Amino acid sequence: MSLLPLPAPAAAPSPDRLARGVRLLLTVLPLLLIGGWLVADRRSLYDGAGRLAAAHPGWLLSGIVLTCLTWVASAVVRQGAIPERMPPLLLLASQFAAGAANHVFPASIGAHAVTLRFLQGQGVPLPRAAASLALYSLVRPVAKVFVLLGLVLAAPELLRPSDLLPHSGTLLPAAAGAAAVLAVVALLLTLVRRLRQGCLGFLRTALTDARRLHTMPSRVLALWGGAAATPLVQAGVVASVGSSLGLPLSWPQMVFAFLAASTAVGAVPAPGGIGPVDAATVFTMVALGAPLGQATATVIGYRVLTVWLPLVPGLLTLSALVHRKLL
Repeated sequence: MSLLPLPAPAAAPSPDRLARGVRLLLTVLPLLLIGGWLVADRRSLYDGAGRLAAAHPGWLLSGIVLTCLTWVASAVVRQGAIPERMPPLLLLASQFAAGAANHVFPASIGAHAVTLRFLQGQGVPLPRAAASLALYSLVRPVAKVFVLLGLVLAAPELLRPSDLLPHSGTLLPAAAGAAAVLAVVALLLTLVRRLRQGCLGFLRTALTDARRLHTMPSRVLALWGGAAATPLVQAGVVASVGSSLGLPLSWPQMVFAFLAASTAVGAVPAPGGIGPVDAATVFTMVALGAPLGQATATVIGYRVLTVWLPLVPGLLTLSALVHRKLL
């Protein structure tokens, strides 16, 4: 009796075929995210669009122009954080796509992931690309604090100097939390040798690149100038929307409200800062004398201009960059 032949084992998918499948998934994923976000947050989009429809068109146009300048400022800072010269238009496109990804994942994970892949695609080694992201993440909040302090000094009527000092009830918990984090990090670095070696290597790379960048005047100007301009441009969008809706606050007051709110709660890991920054901005505007309804409408309008309008083209740009193997 003859034995039936055994079926041949299924061939494993080739690496090229697997890579094509992953790339196709990454190309389609942004479109799926668009649909999910439209379903989840459709009420905010509808309310914001309805309020903006009755707003002053000239101020709205100003807000749209300033929104576009936020991507330019972000690209300038990214260029300032890396010694190699990046292709300007591709770098700007990557930051447009990164802005859309930033509104999907918390703590700027989406924007950093897009930028990291872009830098690697331009031939920057992974350790140096990661060091560039770390420098970018460090410089931006430092520059924002200096911009906020400069605004307070230029317009002292916005805030009394005593208001800048933390209350005793919040200082002790904050200091205890910082000390606990530092203690845990020090313990991990002491006990885990591989982690300690990796961190030391990363720090050496980051410090080397930072020293090199600060010997290049063009990079220093791009890094620190762009980092200082970014929050001012973002605050300008808020002030433009507020002016279009007749918010009874001056431009310095609206700029201060956004800068103070985003500085105070910007570290909360929400996608694009949506939620904590919005609530803090509304609270600060009300404290400065704005009606609650108009302050809320201003923040909603700001999110429509900076999140909803560029979301679809931004994610489509992300898909195109992935499809062209630039990410």
